Amino acid sequence: MPIAGPTSRMSKIFSLCFYNLLLPVGLLFMLPSAIRKMRQRGGHWRDLAQRFGFLSSSQMQAVNALPQGANRLWIHAVSVGEVGIATKLIAQLLKSRPESGIVLTTTTPTGYAQAQEFAVRQMGKMVVLYSPLDLPGVGWKLLRLLAPAQLVLVEAEVWPNLVFAAYRRGIPVSLVNARLSPRSARRFQKLGFLVKPIFGMLHQVMVQEPEDVQRWLGLGIMPERVHHTGSIKFDPQGGAADPAQVESLRRVLQAAGIGSDQPLLLLASTHPGEEVLLAKVAQRLRMKHPRLALLIVPRHVERAAALMQELISIGLHPQRRSLIQARTLDLLIDTTGELRAWQELATLVVVGKSFLATGGQNPAEAVMARKPVLFGPHMENFQSLIELLLSRKGAVQVADADALEPALDTLLSDPAQCQELGENGEAALALHEGATSKTVALL
Repeated sequence: MPIAGPTSRMSKIFSLCFYNLLLPVGLLFMLPSAIRKMRQRGGHWRDLAQRFGFLSSSQMQAVNALPQGANRLWIHAVSVGEVGIATKLIAQLLKSRPESGIVLTTTTPTGYAQAQEFAVRQMGKMVVLYSPLDLPGVGWKLLRLLAPAQLVLVEAEVWPNLVFAAYRRGIPVSLVNARLSPRSARRFQKLGFLVKPIFGMLHQVMVQEPEDVQRWLGLGIMPERVHHTGSIKFDPQGGAADPAQVESLRRVLQAAGIGSDQPLLLLASTHPGEEVLLAKVAQRLRMKHPRLALLIVPRHVERAAALMQELISIGLHPQRRSLIQARTLDLLIDTTGELRAWQELATLVVVGKSFLATGGQNPAEAVMARKPVLFGPHMENFQSLIELLLSRKGAVQVADADALEPALDTLLSDPAQCQELGENGEAALALHEGATSKTVALL
């Protein structure tokens, strides 16, 4: 039987019809970009069948080998960031319920590769697939093949056709680590007659911040279904870097001639234009700190070849992490799934997408590593976290790249201040401690 919801059957059907009328236009508009990104990020045409709910015999064999009934969950995470949250959740879930079996779907090739690397260590208790397109019937077909007891969506992946298919099959749908910015909430409110019937089919929503509760209630979700759990990503428990990976990357630094006693400035998840802008800051800092090493981790590694040319053009001598041929102070990371470990090795971390773009990137992992974290003026997507860190003096926000230089100089010249900033940040995140366990308990 479908799970009871606060909205009528007709309103659900109306919302789905409207969505499905617009869906072909949206897919055609996004198709060229999706194909380009698939090629750039190592995707394959053979994976396209999974997008339509067709699984190979080996994939079905792996799925059928998972525990069945109430112990099987389908978790969906769109890309690298969400996959990181999902794997943290899965690790805790398998620890507390070792009889469980997990199907993890993801949308991007980079997210898929990260998930596969994690799955290898789960001893056959986890299968990784590409997520289905949200076309009518596709989600229904995959739900029948996977036969999960629950569908768990990470952060914001509420796909109407998939949610409706699960609802009709009586499969509870949980949204975990849910986030809803004030801007998104206002936009959804304007389209309430369309979105409220979809959100009303969710069995439960687990939100990151107390203020998120009212925003979700305003979208038609019953109060007893909204739970404040804290952020899984900000939860210090289970957030440590893999020690083996850290040691492996330490050897990479040695191969590049970067010693363990050298200060290391990490530019994390940078976006176009930021690499050159921030690398110039590092160049100027070297006048006072000549041994300063620079580690650049672009948000999208497919830009690595072009980035090499940009960095060379400003007088740097970069080496690619995957092909170190000479000693260097400038290392460009062209591999994925390593950012958490690189943060462990860094002296200072500067967060990308906060200087020349809007929204920012998540600083939580660097803060968990007890590193001094700095970012520019544009961290809109993490407003609550930024306010928390700044109020506890656990991070530094600067107005622009010109202001970043003296802030970095001060920290490089004062190790005690670096340590204090890192410890303050870690203490601030303690407010989210236990979020992963709370989420598992509600599933």
